[in-house]
Amino acid sequence: MELKRGGPSPSFKQFRMEELEKATRNFDESNLIGCGSFGLVFKGLLCDGTVVAIKRRSGTPKQEFNEEVAHLSRIQHRNLVNLLGYCLDSGYSMLVFEYLPNGSMCNHLYDTGKDSATKLEFKQRLSIAIGTAKGLSHLHGQRPSIIHGNFKTANVLVDEDFIAKVADAGILKLLEKIDDAGPSGLSSVNAFRDPEINQIGILCETSDVYSFGVFLLELITGKEASDIDEFGSNQSILEWVEKQLSSDQLVDNRLLGSFTAEVMRDLIKLALRCMSFPGRYRPTIETVVLDLERILEKEQMHTTVMGEGTSIVTLGSQLFTN
Repeated sequence: MELKRGGPSPSFKQFRMEELEKATRNFDESNLIGCGSFGLVFKGLLCDGTVVAIKRRSGTPKQEFNEEVAHLSRIQHRNLVNLLGYCLDSGYSMLVFEYLPNGSMCNHLYDTGKDSATKLEFKQRLSIAIGTAKGLSHLHGQRPSIIHGNFKTANVLVDEDFIAKVADAGILKLLEKIDDAGPSGLSSVNAFRDPEINQIGILCETSDVYSFGVFLLELITGKEASDIDEFGSNQSILEWVEKQLSSDQLVDNRLLGSFTAEVMRDLIKLALRCMSFPGRYRPTIETVVLDLERILEKEQMHTTVMGEGTSIVTLGSQLFTN
């Protein structure tokens, strides 16, 4: 089949089923590492020693599936999980991605009350936010623009150096090109989903910006957004933030003593701007990248002036003063 839009990436490959079965020991349950919007995810080891993540879904792909996969393979960026190839065989559609050893940010961010092997400092969280925003910005910069449509913390993966990479870009469009009856793995209750989608009925760039705003709040609080009932309207979000600030419960306790009030205030305000209603008041993701870089630069400047390790005690109620 002739591939439109320039064809696949030079390194892109159509795998044989035998290769992927060998890589996963016949998709053994011990290699199962998750379940995403495309289906089950298996860790695999290719013959050349490359470790990969293989997403498998039952269903017969439509004719345009190959074209869309090849197009997505060309969209590569430091902050996007690279699509390496695909396989269509035995009633399955499979996507082969680079494997990220540190997995999803969910594994490192949420405060479960247990001691975590990872302690994400404030500046590290800002760097992860910047990388994630750059990944989304690259998608929005394509022509036509690519809307992620299912952005959430679970789709922010980190490599061995904690460089953030956005996963599942373009997956929603691929799902439209598979005839299947299986569940998509998309939750009907999704705190990251822009409530405006229910009103206008379409995904747009501002929908991704809303979802990114929720991600920022998770970076600030260390809590899962799904545990916060107030998401869904601008007023309820503002009220929830103000209530948490007044009781000194908004900022993740693991961050206390490591940030300045001015910088945290800027980050909270940016998160709320991303979640503004109506959506036309939200910044573009490109603007968000610039704002986050300015926020990180300001934090680094304060650290340099005050000295690394300086204890900075900031009460939540002080964050929105001035």
